[in-house]
Amino acid sequence: MSLISFLSCRGERNEKDWQRRKQQAMALRWPAAATGAHFGCRASKKGTMRPPPPSPSPAAKLLTLPPRIGPLFWPWEKVKVGPLVVSPMGFGTWAWGNQLLWGYKEEMDPLLQETFDLALRNGITLFDTADSYGTGRLNGQSERLLGKFIREFQGRNIGDDIVIATKFAAYPWRLTPGQFVKACKSSLERLQLDQIGIGQLHWSTANYAPLQEQALWDGLVAMYEEGLVRAVGVSNYGPKQLIKIYDYLESRGVPLYSAQVQFSLLSMSDAQIELKEVCNSLGIRLIAYSPLGLGMLTGKYTTSRLPRGPRALLFRQVLPGLDPLLDSLKHISERRQKTMSQVAINWCICKGTIPIPGVKSVKQAEENLGSLGWRLSSDEIFELETAAKSSPKKMIQNIFQTR
Repeated sequence: MSLISFLSCRGERNEKDWQRRKQQAMALRWPAAATGAHFGCRASKKGTMRPPPPSPSPAAKLLTLPPRIGPLFWPWEKVKVGPLVVSPMGFGTWAWGNQLLWGYKEEMDPLLQETFDLALRNGITLFDTADSYGTGRLNGQSERLLGKFIREFQGRNIGDDIVIATKFAAYPWRLTPGQFVKACKSSLERLQLDQIGIGQLHWSTANYAPLQEQALWDGLVAMYEEGLVRAVGVSNYGPKQLIKIYDYLESRGVPLYSAQVQFSLLSMSDAQIELKEVCNSLGIRLIAYSPLGLGMLTGKYTTSRLPRGPRALLFRQVLPGLDPLLDSLKHISERRQKTMSQVAINWCICKGTIPIPGVKSVKQAEENLGSLGWRLSSDEIFELETAAKSSPKKMIQNIFQTR
């Protein structure tokens, strides 16, 4: 089988057949060691498949090396964000320190560290956080935990591979570039890093304090010029305001490389689609937060089975109108032998975005990782989007989202 015919089979609907043909192609085109590591089998010199070796004895297990670090996606599927190269999906850490919405407790930290380690071992290199993540006395806890987990990771040196994208809140007292630089240095201290991968403005003040906006933009310029961040991005910007900040930063010699926005099958508004088109035209990478609609697209909740906390109020309002979309997700997930979550996240990847689903457990991370290494067909994408448009309820947009 040629490499070209292998690539062409990625659009096939039969997942089992695609996996079989992928194994054949790998056996013919890549070394046996790599093939065995990814697919649980080995290739002979002639390219024939041999079964994996028997499981090691209990005594041998004592000498087993740590799990191999390797991505669940092909090298050419990595994504560029300006000067950075990241995995096609990242993980969000909003829950790491948030007691109100996500029920965080400090005794969860070892589990979060295990989740982080699992993500890295499976090729995830992008982690999104913010200086405001963490409620009350735990403000900044997400950054602190990321710094700790990076430092204590048991594996190869990851310093050159991992990309931390942190967001800086547009607090009303941040009125000068110097205050933004100070905020950035505080984040670096919590993260225990010398430089942040992507420094992002968490939201725009155009809707309520337009006079503060340029001071925030100048803060991004100052961080970039001082070398505190490798790339600059924004969050919760609509298409019109995104063009404005892009032009301003360009006039100051600072490229805008990313725009983070709520983007999912549940939030397919005209503004979101327009924003994606603007990003495409300007060379800005769109980072999709809440790709699962805070959990509504997972299929785990119904009007009689709601999550705890404030999310229950939102779910009670939106879930009754989501039957067409949820039915479509379920139908495709069963046909693909995937979960509804994996289908929803894969749709975001197929749309050219970098989804950053939140994780707070190993189980969630493992499920989200199942979104990688395959692609929905064009027919499936059309089916999902048609169902999304016919669903009468949509996700409520972030209150800071601008036009």
